[in-house]
Amino acid sequence: MRVTKRTNIAIRLLMYCAANPDRLTTKSEIAACCHISENHLAQVVNRLGRLGVLQTQRGRRGGMRLARPATDIRVGEIFRALEGPVPLAECFADADNSCPLRADCRLRLALRDAAEAFFAHLDDITLDALVCGNDGLLKILTPDACAGRSRAAVPA
Repeated sequence: MRVTKRTNIAIRLLMYCAANPDRLTTKSEIAACCHISENHLAQVVNRLGRLGVLQTQRGRRGGMRLARPATDIRVGEIFRALEGPVPLAECFADADNSCPLRADCRLRLALRDAAEAFFAHLDDITLDALVCGNDGLLKILTPDACAGRSRAAVPA
């Protein structure tokens, strides 16, 4: 299974917000610190806002923060919402499925069970568990550490 760019961005964004819980964070600072394009970030912010995971505030003094405590945000919830039902093989897709083995294939069932086990394992992990006590990560995700990074390093 491969994690999409959108989910990767979402987890980085959420970790940044969890590491800076006492203030609103901006797209530009997260983009610079986490090496994310602001355009991609904006799409993910919108999606996480609709999921009720991120609270956004528009305007000059706007920004974003977690809408719920990091202890209440499960990584599996984020992966499921952003990854959706990922077809691991052709037989999982409703359209363009030409596999003649689909009806009796046990591999399909095994792959489905493995994918569910993957998500179930991530359900046990909270955002807080990724960030709390992770001193190395917290140093990376501070505004001071990020301020020295070049904006040129952020892909468009």
